[in-house]
Amino acid sequence: MNAVVILLIGIAVLIVGYLTYGRWLAKEWGIDETRTTPAHELEDGMDYCPAKAPVLLGHHFSSIAGAGPINGPIQAAVFGWVPVLLWVLVGGIFIGAVHDFGALFASIRHKGQSIGEVIADSMGLKAKRLFLIFSYLTLILVVAAFASIVANTFMATYDESGALDLAKSASNASTAMISILFILIAIVFGFLVYRKNAPLSVSTILGVLAIVICMVIGLNWHPLYLSQKTWMIIVGIYIAVASVTPVWILLQPRDYLSSFLLYFMMAVAIVGILGAGIMGQGSLDIPAFTGFVDSAQYGSGVSLGMLFPALFITIACGAISGFHSLVGSGTTAKQLDNERDARPIAYGGMLIECALAVISLCAVGYIWKEYVPGGITTPTAVFATGISRMCATIPFLKGAENVIYSMLILAVSAFCLTSLDTATRLARYMFQEFWLEPGQTYEDAKGIKKVLTNPYAATIITVVAGVALGMTGYAKIWPLFGAANQLLAALGLIAVATWLGKVGKNNKMFLIPMAFMLVVTIVSLIQTIIAKVGAIQAGTDFGWNIALVVLAILLVVLAIVLAIDGVKSLTAKKGN
Repeated sequence: MNAVVILLIGIAVLIVGYLTYGRWLAKEWGIDETRTTPAHELEDGMDYCPAKAPVLLGHHFSSIAGAGPINGPIQAAVFGWVPVLLWVLVGGIFIGAVHDFGALFASIRHKGQSIGEVIADSMGLKAKRLFLIFSYLTLILVVAAFASIVANTFMATYDESGALDLAKSASNASTAMISILFILIAIVFGFLVYRKNAPLSVSTILGVLAIVICMVIGLNWHPLYLSQKTWMIIVGIYIAVASVTPVWILLQPRDYLSSFLLYFMMAVAIVGILGAGIMGQGSLDIPAFTGFVDSAQYGSGVSLGMLFPALFITIACGAISGFHSLVGSGTTAKQLDNERDARPIAYGGMLIECALAVISLCAVGYIWKEYVPGGITTPTAVFATGISRMCATIPFLKGAENVIYSMLILAVSAFCLTSLDTATRLARYMFQEFWLEPGQTYEDAKGIKKVLTNPYAATIITVVAGVALGMTGYAKIWPLFGAANQLLAALGLIAVATWLGKVGKNNKMFLIPMAFMLVVTIVSLIQTIIAKVGAIQAGTDFGWNIALVVLAILLVVLAIVLAIDGVKSLTAKKGN
C-alpha cells in the first residue's frame, strides 16, 4: 500500500465526518451561539477566563494530544494497517469525537463544571462520587506516566563508571533547555495578550519567531545535565505551580503556542508523505492484516494479545480517550467564549488527532523492515525516523533529515509536558469536588474538608502521589493506564447519554459506543488481573503486581456500579 493513498483517504473521510455528522450532532443537541457561556458568566481570572477560539483550540488540542495519537497506532500496527485505519476513522468520527463534543456541551450547560457534576445531576450524588474516585485514580496514573516520560526525555545518561556520557546526553539536555525557554516565552505571550491587549495575530507571529529563537539557543547551549530523579522532582514542582496559576498566565498561552509545534509537525509529515509519493518512494511494507493474535514477532517482541480487546485499548487518543472528557469539561468548558466554538474545538480537535494517528501509521509502515526485528521500537523514535526519512526523499530536504528528526522529537516531548500540567489541574479539580456538596466552593467548606479542598493542599497531594508513582517507571504504569483511560471514556459516554435523556435531547448516538467501550475495557482489565495473578503465583515482582491487581479490581468494580446506575437512569427516562 502507498502512504499517499492511506493519508488522502484518511483526511477525506475525517473532513466528510466533520461536515456531516459533526454538524448533525450540533443541530440535534441545540448548540446556541446566543447563550452566555460559563467563561463569561463566572469569569474569575483564575479558572474561568474567556479565550479566543484559536487560542482555546490550541489549549484543547495540545492537552488531549500528548504522545497518545503517535504511540497507540504505532504499537497497534502489529495487527496490520487495515484494522488500525478502520478503528481510527470509524472510532474517531462515531465514538471519540462524539464523546469529546458531548462532554464539552454537557459541561458548558452545567456552568463549566466537570463530568462529575453532570453525573450528579442525572444519576445522583453517589454516582458522582464514584466517578470522581475513578477519574482521580486515572489522572494520578496520567501524571505518573507522563512525568516519567518527560523526565526520561530530559535526563542525562551515565556510563558504567558513573561518568556523564556527553554524546548520549546532549540531545536530552537540549530538549530540556528548549522546554524551559518555551515556558518563559508563554508567560510573556500571556501577559501581552491578556493584560496589554496586544493583537493576537501580531503576538502569534512574534511568539512563533521566539520559539524558533529558543530552539536555536537550546540546540547550541544546554548546560543542564541532571538525573532522571532530579528531573522528576523539578517536573513535580513545575506542575504544582502550573496547577494553581491563573490560566491566562501559563495554561492558555503555553498550550496555544505549543499547538503551532504540533501543526508544524503535522505539516512536515504531510509534506514528507506526499513528497515521498511523488518521488516514487512512498510504498509501505506493512501487511494489511497480520491476524487476530499478536504473535510478538513484530516490533518490541512483547505480545499485545488478541486483536479484541487489544486494538481498542492500545489506540486510545487516536480514536477515543476518556482523558479528553476531563479536559473538555475541566478546563476547556471554563474558557469557551461562544457555544458555536464547541464543535470545531471538541469534535474537530478529536478529528485532527485522528489525522495525526493516520500519519503515525504511515511512519511505522515506512520503516516496517526495521521495526519488525526490533531495530527501532520506541514509538516517538519510530515516528520521527519514518517521517524524516520520507522528507529526505525530497531533493531540497535531503540534507535536513537529522534536523527534522530532532524537531519532531522535541514537538512530541512538548506535548507530553502540556498534557501533564493539564492533567494535574484536572486532578486538583476532581479532588476538590469529591469533598464538596453540590453548589459549594472550597471557601464554603468547614473543618478538615476546608483543608483538603484548598487548591494548594489538593495540588500538593496530587503531585506527591503522581510523582511518587512515576518514580517506579513508565513501563509499569502504562498498561493499566490504557485500560483505565478507555474505561473512563465508557463512563463519560454513559454520563452524557444519561444527561441528554434527562433534558429530552437525542442520545441514541451514545448507546452503541458506550456499550462497546464498556465491554472492551472490562475484558482488558480482567485479562490484566488474570495475568498479574499468574505473575504473583510465580513470585515475579510480588509487591508491584499485588498493587496492580488491587487497583485493577477497584477500577472494574467502580465501572460496573456506575454502569448499572447509568442503565437504570437511562431506562427510567425512557419509561417516563
